[in-house]
Amino acid sequence: MKTISFVIPSRNNLSYLKWSYNSIRKNLGYRHEILLGDDFSSDGTWEWLEEIKQKDINVQIFKNEGPERKGIVYWYDYLCEKSSNDIVMFFHADMYACPGMDTAILDKLTKGTVVTATRIEPPLHPEGPEKILKDFGIEPESFDEQGLISWLNEDRPEKYTRGIFAPWAIHKEDYWKVGGHDKLFAPQSKEDSDIFNRFHLVGLNFVQTWQGLVYHMTSRGSRFNPYSGGAPGKDSPEWIHTTTKNMRNFIRKWGTPVLHDEYMKPIVKPKYNVGFVVENCGSEMIKALEPWCSDIYGDWVGHKGYHINKYIEEEQPNTDYKLSKKIHTQHTNPTNDIIIRFDCDRLTDASWNILQNIAVIVADSGEIGIMALDIFEFEIRNLKTYENQLIITKK
Repeated sequence: MKTISFVIPSRNNLSYLKWSYNSIRKNLGYRHEILLGDDFSSDGTWEWLEEIKQKDINVQIFKNEGPERKGIVYWYDYLCEKSSNDIVMFFHADMYACPGMDTAILDKLTKGTVVTATRIEPPLHPEGPEKILKDFGIEPESFDEQGLISWLNEDRPEKYTRGIFAPWAIHKEDYWKVGGHDKLFAPQSKEDSDIFNRFHLVGLNFVQTWQGLVYHMTSRGSRFNPYSGGAPGKDSPEWIHTTTKNMRNFIRKWGTPVLHDEYMKPIVKPKYNVGFVVENCGSEMIKALEPWCSDIYGDWVGHKGYHINKYIEEEQPNTDYKLSKKIHTQHTNPTNDIIIRFDCDRLTDASWNILQNIAVIVADSGEIGIMALDIFEFEIRNLKTYENQLIITKK
């Protein structure tokens, strides 16, 4: 059997990390490498890692000395670089590797393919066709391992679907085709949806095996982590901030929110170079509109200019996009491929729906020229798309 390098970052998640590590060694043996990254924990994680390193020769451990966390965007790339095997599995510290999971993954993993294990989860999130809702506990201390193993021993039909979600395995050669994770999404949130889009665009095949399973206690790294102010079913302030920030960055980059089918296979729409030319755009409206376009042009003089500068000052720390080069006065001549003119005072829910589906509308029109739709005037100068320029992230 080929061997896997499991890469597992962790921050103040020690009880789950122990549970996860022990599941790999108990159920999959010691042939697979495990790389563990301590992201500036204060709960004894590093001391435990040092103990494990003394006992397990197939473990590598790494430490962030602080004073700030680096996040999984950094750690996944770093641990992948340090791994010894050609195959890497991106694993979470709140996941339990079920018996035979590695065999099922390797059975379907070839170059050009990403293979996902199927998650069994307690009902902390809505059900979906890509996972199994089954409650065997929400904490390591209350984990019903025997109940899980008994359930696993029941007969189930062989099944494969096409989607991707953690945990997933890939050949390193394929992983680095897209340059790894995009630091735009540091420290975390939406980094997975972004890299899945890029895997899709580079032509990788997605396979989810329902023979390879993990039990996932879900979202314990930040969202439900008590060290970050969360709890099971309660979002931490830290996670709310990062997921809000990075949803806006995802829209800036891709021109759409995260899109996927029912089995979590990415849906990537065409990315156009779009400029908004607006009237009556105040501070709240610029915040709402800015992520949805490549450039925005408005009548920002006097007190309006003050509010725009204040928005740039407050928002710039949340993005790598240079907002001062994106937000222009109406005296700047738009050079975008597609220009959309409208009065913000006339925006309705239906109008917003149009703005959020520009890619579909433009692709369906398929024509150069000027057209009116709802409150908008579309000037389509060029139908060039740019999504393939987003595949390889800049280091």
